[in-house]
Amino acid sequence: MGYYFDDSVSINAYEGTDPKAILSSLAYRYMGQNLKHGLYYRAYTNNGIVRTTDYRYLVDFNKIFPEAKSKDCVWAFATTYSDGDANFGFDINCFGPMEMYVNGEQVYKSDIFKERYSETATRIFFDVHKGWNDIRIKFKKTTAGFGSQFGTWIGKWDFYTIMPTKERMGREGFVFTELVPDDYEPQFEVGMSEKDFDKKLYPETEWSDDEKKKGCLTRMFGTPEGKYAVGYAKVFFDDIKDTKHKITLDTLGETVVYLNKKEVFKTSGGKGTFEVDAPLGEYDLHVKCVCGGDWGFALECPTGELRNAARVKGTNDIWMYIGAFDADYDFPFDKASDMLHVVGEPKTYWRLDEPDTFVRPYNENTLYGRWNYPLGVTMYGLLHTAMLIGSEDIKNYIREHVQLCIDTFEYAMWDKEQYGGATSIHNLLTSIDSLDDCGSFASTMLEVHKYLGLKDVKVVADYVGDYIFNHQDRLEDGTFWRKDMMHHFHNLTMWADDLYMSVPFLTRYYEFTGDQKYIDDAANQFFGFKKRLFMPEQSIMSHVYDFKYDTKTNVPWGRGNGWVVFSMTELLEKLPEDHPKRNDLIEFLNTLCEGYLKLQDGDGMWHQVITDWDSYPETSCTSMFIYAFSRGIRFGWLKNPEKYVKAIYKGWEAISKTSVDRGGNVYGVCRGSEFSFIPDYYKYELGWNLNDTHGTGIVMLAGIEVIRLGEFLEK
Repeated sequence: MGYYFDDSVSINAYEGTDPKAILSSLAYRYMGQNLKHGLYYRAYTNNGIVRTTDYRYLVDFNKIFPEAKSKDCVWAFATTYSDGDANFGFDINCFGPMEMYVNGEQVYKSDIFKERYSETATRIFFDVHKGWNDIRIKFKKTTAGFGSQFGTWIGKWDFYTIMPTKERMGREGFVFTELVPDDYEPQFEVGMSEKDFDKKLYPETEWSDDEKKKGCLTRMFGTPEGKYAVGYAKVFFDDIKDTKHKITLDTLGETVVYLNKKEVFKTSGGKGTFEVDAPLGEYDLHVKCVCGGDWGFALECPTGELRNAARVKGTNDIWMYIGAFDADYDFPFDKASDMLHVVGEPKTYWRLDEPDTFVRPYNENTLYGRWNYPLGVTMYGLLHTAMLIGSEDIKNYIREHVQLCIDTFEYAMWDKEQYGGATSIHNLLTSIDSLDDCGSFASTMLEVHKYLGLKDVKVVADYVGDYIFNHQDRLEDGTFWRKDMMHHFHNLTMWADDLYMSVPFLTRYYEFTGDQKYIDDAANQFFGFKKRLFMPEQSIMSHVYDFKYDTKTNVPWGRGNGWVVFSMTELLEKLPEDHPKRNDLIEFLNTLCEGYLKLQDGDGMWHQVITDWDSYPETSCTSMFIYAFSRGIRFGWLKNPEKYVKAIYKGWEAISKTSVDRGGNVYGVCRGSEFSFIPDYYKYELGWNLNDTHGTGIVMLAGIEVIRLGEFLEK
């Protein structure tokens, strides 16, 4: 039946080649499987074992337990969730003896060499199963050190653990014991109450006896005379007939109560009861208190259910608090209560009435509302599909996805500074050190803004523009390369992929700003990449140049080549007719397309290693060659266009029959890659994934180009 379907699924193959039908199927399948969903909110304690700038956990128990003696130990416990059976990688720097167990199996034990050379990380891999996995670590004190830095081996991977006790389930991080002897064996079970465990667990969640005597706002904010803070909860009234509800407030100092942001009660202090008129439903409840010494409040509503407004996980606290603000600051109820923004000056966010405990947002959707380069091209294809088929639902979906990324940007940058570097939204933009982190999605952001309109897009666009133009590593001739990254495997390399990670954004940013320097930079990049990656004997591109060995790898990866011509057509569409590099770029496009045309197989596909038809037929590069060929014909860039027309329709027929099924699923898209000097890595180790976002949007764009080409040829 085809390259990707085995006998059990071949009956689901899509038998037609109608691009519009396929596009509609792909788009609605994608949207249906990645439903819109907001952020999750977790209680977060900013002490103990916390993640830092490299996204690994760090703890120095000498600082937490300065009284510790040699051979004293601490046990730490956590859980982590996996969508399926998987293999995780950790980098571990141990400051003293350390043992790590996953689901009861020891996966790491330090030795004298690892402890002696604590500055050198040891990389381990261990299996996890679908669902929740139990992680526990034993740390022992020696004169040399007491603790560790450990966690994800991939820079910026948003891996975190959850505290596993009944009282804290849902908080990020680890719980850990008080000091215990070396022979202590913890009888700990995930989900157990801390009351049933035989040792005290940290971080501390209870205020000291002296702090408990103070007002709740004093405990959290001190006593900044004249400033105010705001408490926030929701109240649900479930009585259909009786709409009158009594609320009792006990407060220290001047206080105002708001129901759905409208003032309903004001007092100078003390205990009092007031009435509100509210039909059945859920309402925002804000309490604004002014500091005049010890301050705080308690509120009761017998006829309504008080709820945590953000459903914060890992706490039983109903109220969240924010402050303290100057008296003349006009509190932005909408902006603060949407839980996406920091407010005030200096900026601040919500917290809980526990020691060093804050509310922190996490984007735990697999795809929706996330920012990464595969999603950039996915949203690009989805956008133009929505416009072609006239779907307002899909347009709204795209707009809201991208807007969520914009709306959370300011918070994420604040979060990075507030909590030590590792964020759980915008883990790429906040730790930006590569074009992968920014260019693809920012390009699509500008495209969505152009057609659908977005709010506050300039802030993020300028941030990305500044990084790419002023901070991204470049060679002496201005060409982008990967010099020093958190993901160290990429250091000292140049990737063909980076033409897509930079050029489309620079092209659209030129349109957005009107500044010629950005499109000049985009045009110049192709000649720097050609100098180092072009394989003249076949007129195609190597995937990577490795400056460590001062040579290109000479492996022509399919998608890497696809990125090159895909990006070139994006540039040429916007490049001024009189640009000095235009003719040279068109000549280079023709050279590459001639090379690619010769490598299409008899069924119409291009392959994972495009010179090796024994490697699997690969959907994303086939789609990108279709896209580039079609645009080359429509805009008049390609010489002898007739031969490309045949290749386009042949390629689309192959994709229709072997790469998509009637359920809108996409097959044969290579997963995200590393690189190698030998083709076997790409051929045998770098497999394809079902519905991989590296290809879904690209298939849509190819289908759109087939439609546009047909219309062009009819004219």
